Amino acid sequence: MSSVIKAGAFRASEAVLRVERTSLRVQQPASSSDMVSLAMGEPDFATPPRIVQAAADALMNGFTHYAPLLGDKDLCQALAAEVSAQSGVPVKPGEVLVTHGGTAGLAAAILSMVNPGDRVVIPDPTYSLYADLVNMAGGTCIPMPCKQDLHWDLDLLDKSLDGAKLFVFCNPGNPTGIVHTREEIEALGQLINRHNTLVIADEAYSDLVFNGKPFTSVLQVPAFSGRTLYCQTFSKSYAMTGWRVGYLSGPAEMIAAAARVHNSVNGSVNTAVQRAAVVALRECKDDVKRMYDVYRERRVLMMEGLAAIPELRLNEPEGAFYCFPSYSLAIPAIDMVALLREKGIAVRPGSEFGAAGEGHLRLSYAASKEAITEGIHRLRRGLASLK
Repeated sequence: MSSVIKAGAFRASEAVLRVERTSLRVQQPASSSDMVSLAMGEPDFATPPRIVQAAADALMNGFTHYAPLLGDKDLCQALAAEVSAQSGVPVKPGEVLVTHGGTAGLAAAILSMVNPGDRVVIPDPTYSLYADLVNMAGGTCIPMPCKQDLHWDLDLLDKSLDGAKLFVFCNPGNPTGIVHTREEIEALGQLINRHNTLVIADEAYSDLVFNGKPFTSVLQVPAFSGRTLYCQTFSKSYAMTGWRVGYLSGPAEMIAAAARVHNSVNGSVNTAVQRAAVVALRECKDDVKRMYDVYRERRVLMMEGLAAIPELRLNEPEGAFYCFPSYSLAIPAIDMVALLREKGIAVRPGSEFGAAGEGHLRLSYAASKEAITEGIHRLRRGLASLK
């Protein structure tokens, strides 16, 4: 015989309550048809047709059953080849895990490493999911404020890593658009070895770098070997956000621990999607380049528009598809975003990404040129009205 829990009698787990108490993530209301949204964190492109067709073909050919828990054999081999090409080191079986998007990859990585009380250093500002997952695991987040130009303060990073079990970062940066230089990545490699710290490197936007310099992945720096989980996703480069396919690569024992979490919570990624991901990886580099060229034009359009707004100051974004300007008005970012929505423009509050993001707005140029132009117009008008 079933019974109904009395109102107020249910209490969520402490893991859930920790996240609810500490999370900075903002759930914005759905945008109306007359709202211009520059708040999105996903490509506005359709998934390339070859990828869609590959999934349809896979379904018709019977790829409708469970996949191996680490991932489809063909996809794992293709990913191993991709990682090996960047690192110059052969990737062995058991060193790749296919995940339900980058989100599940990050969750599996963090929950497989962090014990209650462990210190985990994250840049401030940065992607807010990292802190939520650390808090879910019972760890202690140590925010490391970035410099005014939004790059790392390496002296402060050195101090922050003292006694830390883990450092989590994204490069290129969300929300900042910063791309860390080879010198910064190599300096980080020295520091994490000195402090015996583990690393999760989220390089979801690595195909979207606009500063004219070669991108430096942790895969290319030997100092990270043996202590790093590399987290990647098909979402951004291939416009596959809704497909939910990503992967981790790293030492076999770290992958095995992450796989235990992922397999317990998620199970294997659906088979047809993995077959489509193989096609994306092997056949769709020209699609990635096509979208890259459009983002590059949109980036310039947004930067020029923001530069003409006197209330804003922008550090030039070097990668991803975000601008992260600071504003001069004495209004909290969460309130600023609400006021701007009244003016017909949706953006994200910088405070969502950490205390150091207060006084900033995150705008995405993963939107049409028309939306960017109109959105910047509404932003300029809105800020002027608030002075």
